[in-house]
Amino acid sequence: MRTDKINYYLDIAETVLERGTCLRRNYGAIIVKNDAIISTGYVGAPRGRKNCIDMGYCVRENLKVPRGERYELCRSVHAEQNAIINAAREDMIGSVMFLVGKDAKTGEYVENASACSLCKRMIINAGIEKIIIRNSKDRHTDIDVNDWIINDESIEGLMGY
Repeated sequence: MRTDKINYYLDIAETVLERGTCLRRNYGAIIVKNDAIISTGYVGAPRGRKNCIDMGYCVRENLKVPRGERYELCRSVHAEQNAIINAAREDMIGSVMFLVGKDAKTGEYVENASACSLCKRMIINAGIEKIIIRNSKDRHTDIDVNDWIINDESIEGLMGY
C-alpha cells in the first residue's frame, strides 16, 4: 500500500530527528512547499559547540526545568529553528512544516508536541502557513499558523505546553 503524502513527509521528519543530540527530546522538522522539501532541521548545539550527548548531561534536566520553559538554558538550536535557518524566506512563504518529536530515553512520540514560544515566533515570521505534528504513526495534528497570531500566548505570559 502506498503511503499518503502527509505520512511520507512525517516519516522523513522522523528520520531527520535521528540526528538529534538532546538527552531529553529530539525533534525533526522539514519544510515543504509545492511538494518539494525546502529544508530540514534537527535538535543540536550550534556548530562547533559540544552537544549534550557528548557532554553526558543536560543543564535543563539537571535543574528539573519543566517542558516548554527556560529555553535560554538549553544548549541546542531547535529543529524548527534549524530548518528555518537553512532556508530562504521567499521559499518558506506559504509552506508547510512537518514536525515529529520523540522522547530521547524511551523513543516514544512526544505527547502533545508543539513548537515552543520562540519557535512559534520564528515560524510566523518565516511565512510558514501550516504545521503538521505527528502524534503517533497514524495520527497527527494540523495547526494553522494564523491561529498562533490570533491567540498570542505571550500576552498572557503562559509557560510550557
